[in-house]
Amino acid sequence: MSAPTPPPTGDRIRHRERDVIVASLRAGVVPKVGQRHVQVGRVAEVRAMLVDLARIADGGASSRFVIGEYGSGKTFFLHLIRSVALEKRMVTMHADLSPDRRLHGGSGQARGLYTELMHNLSTRTKPDGGALARVVERFVTHALAEARSTGTSPQAVLRSRLAALVEMPGGYDFAEVIGRYWQGYDGGAERLCTDAIRWLHGEFASRADARAALGVRTIVDDAGWYDHLKLMSRFVRMAGFDGLLVCLDEMVNIYKLTSAQARNNNYEQLLRIVNDCMQGSATHLGFLFGGTPDFLLDTRRGLYSYPALASRLAENTFAVDGLLDHSGPVLRLGNLAPEDLYVLLTKLRHVYAGGDPSAYLVGDDVLTAYMAHCAARLGDAYFRTPRETVKGFLDLLALLDQNAGLDWRTVIGTVAPAPEPRPSVDDDDLASFRL
Repeated sequence: MSAPTPPPTGDRIRHRERDVIVASLRAGVVPKVGQRHVQVGRVAEVRAMLVDLARIADGGASSRFVIGEYGSGKTFFLHLIRSVALEKRMVTMHADLSPDRRLHGGSGQARGLYTELMHNLSTRTKPDGGALARVVERFVTHALAEARSTGTSPQAVLRSRLAALVEMPGGYDFAEVIGRYWQGYDGGAERLCTDAIRWLHGEFASRADARAALGVRTIVDDAGWYDHLKLMSRFVRMAGFDGLLVCLDEMVNIYKLTSAQARNNNYEQLLRIVNDCMQGSATHLGFLFGGTPDFLLDTRRGLYSYPALASRLAENTFAVDGLLDHSGPVLRLGNLAPEDLYVLLTKLRHVYAGGDPSAYLVGDDVLTAYMAHCAARLGDAYFRTPRETVKGFLDLLALLDQNAGLDWRTVIGTVAPAPEPRPSVDDDDLASFRL
């Protein structure tokens, strides 16, 4: 074993964080914590997103489509940008689309997506979701502090702060619900606070129930969920945050819908979001959509089948011969360079050892041998979809960890990753997506 290269970082990694990262990556999913320990490459893409985050904080809006093959790191990239946004004092929310959660639906699918987003609303101090109550409480406490400092009544301060929301679609009842939360907060009525949060979560399915609990006549429904997101983006700004970032993954589930009308309805809602972000109708609001190349490029079922979206998402025609434009609405995740893969393996080795260089199980010679073996078996897929390469390497480390004295040369061929089959959209796959 050759002497290992210097560790990526001198900091030790907490045991719990190390276990979460290793278990998640071995299962082929993105860890919810510790992404910084395994992030490599994507410098240009991250830089482009930093520009978007600055635009959102400055009162603008942004919409990006993160496009990559299965296993290329789309979900990891979305999680990474979410963590960056949280560090920049933004509020984030995220959800995966599914047959029951879509941008448009007539049977609660859109409201279901909104509810999932609101439950996953996160702040820097509460990054795992469930932060809506804290955001509302922060707004209320700031308003009370202003009322005390100015000698104004709290009701007047709340009305003044929420006046900008009243003129927006759904804004009147939104402001009323925030007022009800303050009444419960000030009077110790916990049930009133709970009902207000339930309404903001989109959990009331009946207008009659909402009126009985809060005195409002509307609820979040399939038709108005996006308007409520725009209200929330302005509200979090009033609460002292810099903006709202919405991350929607698994957009391919729209592509899989068998009904052309259902797909077009979802694409129409998507067009509305893109238009609002491009034309300045939304403020302090950003969207990240994760999808596959088929979801974008397929002219029969994908985004390119909807002419208005195809024109807005068209690539820069001058970006040829290796030239890249990361300022457009589509952000393609390119291949990782061999150097990036090598750095990734060194970071995985470091994480597996809990940040202790003396506990490394393999040296640099094993890293280079493993890379060569993967490249021979997978070809360019080794760089396009690193998921299986990562899983295989962690499996190798686990085997060496549990079998003292085992020579890696005797097992590296058995644990090297096999090509990941590309999911196809056939009739059996589509059965669960029928209306």
